[in-house]
Amino acid sequence: QVQLVESGGGLVQPGGPLRLSCAASGNIFSIAAMGWYRQAPGKQRELVATITSGGSTNYGDSVKGRFTISRDNAKNTVYLQMNSLKPEDTAVYYCNARSTTYTYYWGQGTQVTVSS
Repeated sequence: QVQLVESGGGLVQPGGPLRLSCAASGNIFSIAAMGWYRQAPGKQRELVATITSGGSTNYGDSVKGRFTISRDNAKNTVYLQMNSLKPEDTAVYYCNARSTTYTYYWGQGTQVTVSS
């Protein structure tokens, strides 16, 4: 089992930055990749960004060039640096971990609201 705890959400003005963190615990050696997904009201959950244990990254089209995913292996933590935030980035952001056997784990979610 893997446990994920997100932090860093909140209210930010359009154009501003925000950084999310996701700390993993438990069977961390089984984790092959981690990432962030988001879900806005009335919409499906969508990919934001992922990063593999080898450091390869992948981003959703709507965040490319604005968001950066990174990881600190010593702290078992993944970060999502979000810049140039837009109102349409408002959503609940979920941390995700995928094991080497393709078991998926989810955090509880953290709210990000972009509004003036």
